Amino acid sequence: MEITVQDIIHHLTAHVELRDNTVDQLISGSMDQLVTGVVVAFMPTQQVIEQAVQQGANLIIAHESPFYNHHSHTKWLTEDPVYQAKRNLIDEAGIAIYRCHDSIHQVQPDGINEGLVQALGWTSFLEQRKLEADILYFDHNFTVQQIAEHIKRTLNIKYVRVAGNLEMTCQRAAVLVGFRGNGNLTIPLLHNERLDLIIAGEGFEWETPEYIRDAVQQGRQQALIMMGHAESEASGMKLLATRLDEDLPGLPVTFVGEQPVYNVL
Repeated sequence: MEITVQDIIHHLTAHVELRDNTVDQLISGSMDQLVTGVVVAFMPTQQVIEQAVQQGANLIIAHESPFYNHHSHTKWLTEDPVYQAKRNLIDEAGIAIYRCHDSIHQVQPDGINEGLVQALGWTSFLEQRKLEADILYFDHNFTVQQIAEHIKRTLNIKYVRVAGNLEMTCQRAAVLVGFRGNGNLTIPLLHNERLDLIIAGEGFEWETPEYIRDAVQQGRQQALIMMGHAESEASGMKLLATRLDEDLPGLPVTFVGEQPVYNVL
């Protein structure tokens, strides 16, 4: 059966109503393009695009933009050699890139949160799903150190950043993916949900981390683990690839991951 880019986009957005200002869009390629294979990725990096070409896939479904800004604007990049080389590769290979950001966050449950909680093996600890966070209740006395080491080991990442007492035991925690680690989200959760721990992707460093610093200095038992943006969201895209592979029999669908962007010295 022939499947077009439009068919797959309809499948991805069938159960959501995208906002008028959504960033979900076809960034390259055409809607009527016949799909030979699909690569799903968190970020459509140079390496991911090259891997798609090698696999004979001509559709990349990515959570983030290929062009270094949230709304995929490119006018400011037209003379940049890195942008030009990447754009030429995409165009010459006939790769369609679809940004799947808002829709996967809008489904219930949030597909990115769901993927991370599943990957960490924490589904049995799930107490409540809120709009932008999952609330967990650990029925064991895990320390902050043990939880951080579990995240690193399970997701095969080299480091996380922690604020608070590593030996503190945790029972109630919230998981927030991507750029949801800012104070306007985390601080009310800490209070309203009586949380011991926030586990987040990233956020402004002068908000939640500084709140945790003050809380600890006041003698409160609270902590923060920052995983990194990609590290918190890649599992959700990997789950999407698994589900698309099941829903689209006969069409090759693969998840292509990346190494962490930073080296820690």
